[in-house]
Amino acid sequence: MIYYLIRLVTSLVLVGFLMLHVWGRVNVPFVHELERLLYDARVRLTAVGGKDARIVIVAIDEKSLEVEGHWPWTREKLAKMLEQLFNYGVAVVGFDVVFPERDVSVDVDTLRELASGPSDRSFLRRLDQLAPKLNRDKLFGQALALGPTVLAYYFHTDERATYQTGELPPEAFSFSEDMAKQIFLPKAKGYSSNPPELMEGATTAGFISNPLIDDDGIVRRTPLLHEFHNKAYESLALAMAATYLGDISLPVFVDTKFMLQGYPPLEAVEIAGRRIPVDAQGAVLVPYRGPAGSFNYVSASDVIHGTVPDAGTLDKAIVIIGATAPGLQDLRSTPFGSIYPGVEIHANVLAGILSDRFRWQPAYTKAAEMVEVAVFGIITALVLPVLSAVFGTLMMFVMFTAAIWSNMYLWNVHMHVLPLATTLLTLLGIYMINMVFGYFFESRTRSHMNELFGQYVPPDLVTEMAHDPRHYSMESEKRELSVLFTDIRGFTTISEKLDAQELSNLLNRFLTPMTEVVHDTKGTIDKYMGDAIMAFWGAPVLDLSHAEHAVKAGLDMLKALAKLNEQFARENMPHIQIGVGVNTGTMSVGNMGSRFRRAYTVLGDAVNLGSRLEGLTKVYGVDMIANETTREEAYQFVYREIDRVRVKGKDKPVIIYEVVGEDAAVSEEEKSFIMQFERALKLYRAQQWGDAESVLADLVERDRNRKLYWIYLDRIRLFREEPPGDDWDGVFTHQTK
Repeated sequence: MIYYLIRLVTSLVLVGFLMLHVWGRVNVPFVHELERLLYDARVRLTAVGGKDARIVIVAIDEKSLEVEGHWPWTREKLAKMLEQLFNYGVAVVGFDVVFPERDVSVDVDTLRELASGPSDRSFLRRLDQLAPKLNRDKLFGQALALGPTVLAYYFHTDERATYQTGELPPEAFSFSEDMAKQIFLPKAKGYSSNPPELMEGATTAGFISNPLIDDDGIVRRTPLLHEFHNKAYESLALAMAATYLGDISLPVFVDTKFMLQGYPPLEAVEIAGRRIPVDAQGAVLVPYRGPAGSFNYVSASDVIHGTVPDAGTLDKAIVIIGATAPGLQDLRSTPFGSIYPGVEIHANVLAGILSDRFRWQPAYTKAAEMVEVAVFGIITALVLPVLSAVFGTLMMFVMFTAAIWSNMYLWNVHMHVLPLATTLLTLLGIYMINMVFGYFFESRTRSHMNELFGQYVPPDLVTEMAHDPRHYSMESEKRELSVLFTDIRGFTTISEKLDAQELSNLLNRFLTPMTEVVHDTKGTIDKYMGDAIMAFWGAPVLDLSHAEHAVKAGLDMLKALAKLNEQFARENMPHIQIGVGVNTGTMSVGNMGSRFRRAYTVLGDAVNLGSRLEGLTKVYGVDMIANETTREEAYQFVYREIDRVRVKGKDKPVIIYEVVGEDAAVSEEEKSFIMQFERALKLYRAQQWGDAESVLADLVERDRNRKLYWIYLDRIRLFREEPPGDDWDGVFTHQTK
């Protein structure tokens, strides 16, 4: 007991320490680093892959720089590129490039200086007429007005960068001073935007700055909104989506009645019916489709010259113009590597908005993580000290699997990013604590129990037995148990059509789910006999509901077989049918055999009868047969009385029943069929052949494929020719197994 308490207390201290880390009262940098690695791994693992054809990147690449010259290009060249893009039929054009400076027409000013003499006045008048046509900013602005266009600009969050250049677009929304204290959007001190001539021509603009890059330099999230003077402005991706969808982005605030102290009021942005969840800083986790190249690329020089290889790529596409050439320094680090074009990050966010698919971390994530650490930690701390080293390791595997599975379930189904590193470290830490405290030295008794029963019963039953091994042994004893036999029908015919490898594969795939059913219902596998399984319930662990569990196992086997046959059908493998026989009675159970080989098994007449019942399923055309004792003890199920029989090797007749199913799963129509057949049986046993035949004929009319009805119709025809006599007891004797 003292060792248990030491392990428990030490484990709970670890749980408490890691919960303080989650709460923010202590800081463990390693946990943050591990969480980032796990997040990146999940992003890579679950990336949808492929290309999103809706979005095309017009790349200022090395080819373009070689053909068009160094960057920045003249406004005329950019205007020509826009004209060509709209000629190709694009839907929206966005720039991942800022034009903060005017493109001054130096050549016009030079001509004015040179033409200073009296004789040059006519030339100057002509120059004044032509000058507007040489205003490159105006030309570019006019090209921007040819269609829906979105420019880019920067917000500066550095206290020293308070300058404001260019013109901002209209804000998405504004808020009061009081609300500003509760909203935690990135706050800008200044900005670098585009000249008014360009902003007038463009539909709108969006910021491309990201002050939320993680400490390791990897872009995992990006803000959709930025605050400047109590106004919220849209990112480039959000502005492009709004332009493409013909809608405006609206803030979604938490209902005031659910507002808690310190809880961020802004929880989402809504646009064209799409609800985009944002975190406290108005940011989204970038929904990366995959590695660089997840979108179609077109070289900017090909656009300018109208030589795009596949013009259909641009038709009705959303275009983002951005730099991909290494020398232009627009490469970013992402979960997919350190060389990732920044323009593709905007493309991924835009695709996420259009598809309405973002993962998010709501404000209550920290509380959820603390609950997860507490639940997994406390359960493991309480249970692990009482397990053997082997089962402790198995439990840790299960707990790790459960933690990862639940995390991935939230990740994939609910799009909720719940941190995983702290939970895994909690489980690993508790496991190591128990190993340090001599876990292996105290597991000898449990290991012995596993050696005795591990090959027969599922691990959870061995665990239960290990808590008090004195009550379990392999000595033979008589006990009321339930036994189950199942066998593949026509297995010889199936095996003749398959080679050895195919037959082995078929048997393995059949026996595995059947065994799982036995284990799930607390049964004991006695043996495999080729294509047959023998199992029993009630030993070695006492089970007062052994009959119920055996019947349920038989029904579950039939369900599992139906799913398996669906898989086999898709793979052109043979269709399998089985018969299941269940019998309840007194049997001898224990370790039996010779000094060369022994096995924990059951013997007796009740076992033999179970085998005979399985064989009768084929005779009567039913899937599962149980005896009357099983029916009495497992009364939760619906049964159909089949016959009174003498099986081969036994003189005493038994009543046998078809197990129809669980009461709730059997339709009222089927129950009426059962009652009608019972009436036919009574008439049959009373030798009222005509009435019995009439009832059976009605049943056949409603279900012609049920072999059982035809069996009794055939018997009635025989008994009419050769009556059984007045002393007939209604029992049918089977001469074969």
